[in-house]
Amino acid sequence: MASMTKSAEHGLSKFHRLLIDQLRHEFTASHQYVALATWFDARDLPQLARVFYRQALEERDHAMMIVRYLIDSDVSVTIPRVDEIQNDFDTPRDLVALALRQEREVTNQFHMLMRVAREENDYTGEQFLHWFLQEQTEEVAKMSTLLAVIDRSAGNLFDVENFVARDMPDESGGSADAPSTAGPSLT
Repeated sequence: MASMTKSAEHGLSKFHRLLIDQLRHEFTASHQYVALATWFDARDLPQLARVFYRQALEERDHAMMIVRYLIDSDVSVTIPRVDEIQNDFDTPRDLVALALRQEREVTNQFHMLMRVAREENDYTGEQFLHWFLQEQTEEVAKMSTLLAVIDRSAGNLFDVENFVARDMPDESGGSADAPSTAGPSLT
């Protein structure tokens, strides 16, 4: 073996193993957001569809940021399968509630990653995670707001569409301090 990479899972730190598992979570979130966007799109709700198509791309970029970090850390990367995706919903509220639960779960996953990086004195890993923690705060706030708007709309999805068009524009350009992705990114 001319090149030694950390390819055997047993040779990886707990932090790197969890980060590899986070890839699955991020790709699953991306696929789930495509399913939500498609549901709204099929019901002629283009503004809600846009929000979730955009979220799908952001989650994909998050996964690719992790891929870039792992490659740069000389950790062998295998792209995982995604978990089961939910496609059937009864109400628009169900979709946004799922998105909020998903964002809260991902936030907890990043908190655990941060905790493990600190326990293992992986200062580079800890620094890498700071952007994700800030991003998760924004994502939870966005989905919380959207769920509140849907709840207040009393079923009038045109009011929700107007709110989304007015108050949830596409955020272009991204954050200057965002980690680099492997390959091209959305921003």
